[in-house]
Amino acid sequence: MSDVRVLVVEDEEVAAEAHATYVGRVPGFELAGVARSAGEAFRLLRRDDTIELLLLDMHLPDGHGLGLLQRVRAEGRPVDVIAVTSARDTEVVRRAVSQGVVLYLLKPFTFAAFRGKLEQYADFRTRLESSPAGVVQDDVDQLFGALRSRPTGDALPKGMSLDSLRSVVDALRSSPEGLSATEAGAAIGVSRVTARRYLEHLADEGRVARQPRYGGTGRPEVGYVWESPDPVS
Repeated sequence: MSDVRVLVVEDEEVAAEAHATYVGRVPGFELAGVARSAGEAFRLLRRDDTIELLLLDMHLPDGHGLGLLQRVRAEGRPVDVIAVTSARDTEVVRRAVSQGVVLYLLKPFTFAAFRGKLEQYADFRTRLESSPAGVVQDDVDQLFGALRSRPTGDALPKGMSLDSLRSVVDALRSSPEGLSATEAGAAIGVSRVTARRYLEHLADEGRVARQPRYGGTGRPEVGYVWESPDPVS
């Protein structure tokens, strides 16, 4: 399967840049462009018929994401859509499903959760393209199974929880100078070793920067400074 060409539709500049960067970090996906409004997205889709996937925010400055999707469907474009949004209203979710949104990713989220959704979609595409022309019930079940949501905790390494991750992130974001593992552990009530696991995970995901600290006794320790543009769920 060739790389899936992706259009990011997001009005917030920092979030749009982050999502575009994230697309480039997931194998099998290629950024086709970034649109900051529904109108711009519609024009890009009309000009580039190689776009296969929209990462669609629902709250756009010139209309709702579902309105854009309705226009796209009216023109017969078979582009797939992953909603990437803070819209939690059940009616929006219901309408998104009825208009063919294949996956729904709520903000805020980690890169691991973002990557997981794209990997789910890629699995679905691979299964679909390798299926015979005529499918049986088991084939259909497997295709739809590829789009079933995985437990959120699967995006984190074994033994780590989202609640603790949120606590570490909150502590970092409230400390502009950064925190060591010892300081982070004290702030959230866990051991230095446990705090370091979360800090290193965030660093590996590109959400925090590692900075050596000097001036104390003993070996220099590592400080962790929050620098991610996206909040973590």
